[in-house]
Amino acid sequence: MAYAVFASGSKQYRVTVGDVVEVDRLPDMKDEGEAVFDHVLLVEDGDSTKVGAPVVQGASVKAQVLQAQARGPKGVAFKFKRRKGFHKKKGFRAALTKVKITAINA
Repeated sequence: MAYAVFASGSKQYRVTVGDVVEVDRLPDMKDEGEAVFDHVLLVEDGDSTKVGAPVVQGASVKAQVLQAQARGPKGVAFKFKRRKGFHKKKGFRAALTKVKITAINA
């Protein structure tokens, strides 16, 4: 079973064809369409493995955008200093893009 590791938004994802992945929001995606990830770090196709230094030349991962403007679950950033009466609570939700991997080109 072939898989690839690509980087998007300072995170790395290990994917196979057919996987649905939530990546950091892609700025050029306004609607559903096709996305291509060119920053591929590793490609494995069953009998051979190509490791990039830092990227594999000519490799790409193609994906279909399922949801361009998604939001992640709520998270909480809580800071406090003990014995000082200081505490600060701030909530956030990550901006995401949901994609389905359609092809891995080595």
